[in-house]
Amino acid sequence: MLSTLIWLPLLGAIPIALFAQTAKQSRNIALAFSGAAMLWTVWIFSQFDLASGGLQMQEFVSWLPVLGLNYDLAVDGLSLMMIFLNSLLTWIAIYSSSSDIERHRLFYPLILVVSGGVAGAFLAQNLLLFFLLFELELVPLYLLVAIWGGPKRAYAATKFLLYTAIAGALILASFLGAVWLGDSFDFSYQQVLQNQLPLVSQVILLALLLVGFGIKIPLVPFHTWLPDTYVAASPPVAILLGGVLAKLGTYGLLRFGMGLFPDAWALLSPYLAVWATVSVLYGSVTAIAQKDIKRMVAYSSVGHMGYVMLGAAAFTPLSMVGAISQMVSHGLILALLFHLVGLVEDKVGTRQLDQLNGLMNPTRGLPLVSALLVLSGMASAGIPGLVGFITEFLVFQGSYIVFPVATIVSVIGTGLTAVYFVILINRTCFGRLDSQKAYYGKVSLTEHLPAFVLAALVVVLGLRPGWLVQWSEVTSASLVAALPEVEQVQLAWQEETSKENISFARQVPLDIALGE
Repeated sequence: MLSTLIWLPLLGAIPIALFAQTAKQSRNIALAFSGAAMLWTVWIFSQFDLASGGLQMQEFVSWLPVLGLNYDLAVDGLSLMMIFLNSLLTWIAIYSSSSDIERHRLFYPLILVVSGGVAGAFLAQNLLLFFLLFELELVPLYLLVAIWGGPKRAYAATKFLLYTAIAGALILASFLGAVWLGDSFDFSYQQVLQNQLPLVSQVILLALLLVGFGIKIPLVPFHTWLPDTYVAASPPVAILLGGVLAKLGTYGLLRFGMGLFPDAWALLSPYLAVWATVSVLYGSVTAIAQKDIKRMVAYSSVGHMGYVMLGAAAFTPLSMVGAISQMVSHGLILALLFHLVGLVEDKVGTRQLDQLNGLMNPTRGLPLVSALLVLSGMASAGIPGLVGFITEFLVFQGSYIVFPVATIVSVIGTGLTAVYFVILINRTCFGRLDSQKAYYGKVSLTEHLPAFVLAALVVVLGLRPGWLVQWSEVTSASLVAALPEVEQVQLAWQEETSKENISFARQVPLDIALGE
């Protein structure tokens, strides 16, 4: 049942690479396989039990038991939302790709490989299996940026490769430590959950995951690869990078950081809230200063992913539902923005704010693109009635009772979001066209289709948020129930560290201890 989401895209890459003769044929085959995966995801939704907070539809095949590596898949409310986002945005990315793209027999298979690997990572219930599938998307994405990217694609792709490789090494080190310090040499997620690790060990291993997944999200100060890579990537690849791949980082922190090291997570939660707030403010303020629309959207992503981190740091049932829903909301809105920016650049020839104006002109401009750009900006700014509002509101409502100051400061970040999107919309959509000869190419309905689909979801899920949050409510409550009280963990930390200091002092010679 779940394996289909992994193997269907991977199998779809084969006929494209071997038999497709034209770019249109490659695109049609890729659309067929990605569309089938999307329909299969819908069927999985129909089989999902909303009342269960545990794992469902489990698949297990013994693979390399001597290494503790097995083919172990399952889905819950957390991973269910992520596979929906992955299957939808993969289809959107393929559909929005150019019909005459060069090296089509490589481009579309790479996208399908990325989709299959990401789906597997969201479903994996074995730490080594997750790591292998997590790394599977590294080289394909490097090639997608390096070959079909913009002017600085080589630099951006190399930077992405190095950052992601470092992140993978840190994640693997944490996984190895969690298993080696446990009672059995088994990388099964459920088995590692049973390991009772000392609090100091949990803190060290969680710190590795925080940096590793923090690079992937990314959070400040590990974000420097993001603007270069997003700007250099073509719009379809940018949709995958921002809409799906970044969610591997937040998913990993919730699944493995919070799940495997609950005591350490509770202990470090105040610092995580501060980290989230810094990312929100930095991303928002930096976005205001940008002149390139794509770079502005990239920095806005840093800020919006900080909301996910804030909800996870508070770990109340409401904030957790908000954090998971925010991942979906951010993926939809970001994909819509990147698609629209791609249309503007294709028809106008630039995405620089100081060179754009008057796109709302009904005769010579891009009125429908402009209207959708206004909608996406409002959704990103958290205007009520759109999906961005309800997800951010859930995060703030659930986090305020735990971190009131951090929450209030993050609310200010939503105001800053409104500032840079007002700047974007005012400079691009309104005003008069500079030249009477500025007649831009018309955008066909087929080119608009991805934007229509994403905009419809943004509006519908904003008006009916229950359709979004219901899938993760029980799972969120289960994740929170497994975490201890912060005060208890702080006392345990003080006792454990004081004992270690005493035992260390006993090993130090008396003359050294006295300073002689």
